[in-house]
Amino acid sequence: MAMSMTATIRTKLTAAFAPIELDIVDDSAAHEGHSGHRHGGETHFHVKIVSETFLGLSRVERQRRVYAALDHELKTQIHALQLETRTPGE
Repeated sequence: MAMSMTATIRTKLTAAFAPIELDIVDDSAAHEGHSGHRHGGETHFHVKIVSETFLGLSRVERQRRVYAALDHELKTQIHALQLETRTPGE
C-alpha cells in the first residue's frame, strides 16, 4: 500500500533536515472547488518545520531546500505548499 502524502512529506523532511519539530496539515478540504484540488485531497499542505540545518540560511534559501527535498511530490501530487521554516529559538 502506498504511503499517504502526509507520511511521504514527513519521511522526506525528516531524512533531509532532522527536524526538532515538524507539523504537517493537509489543508486540501479548504480548497475544494479551487484549482489543483483533487477528490481525496492530499493536494494542499501547510508545513511547519524547525531544524538546526536552517541556521544561517535566509527564509528563501530554507524554502528552496524544502522544495528540493519534495521536488517529485511538487511536480506530481502537491498543488500548494505553505511553509514555516524556523531554527530553534525562532
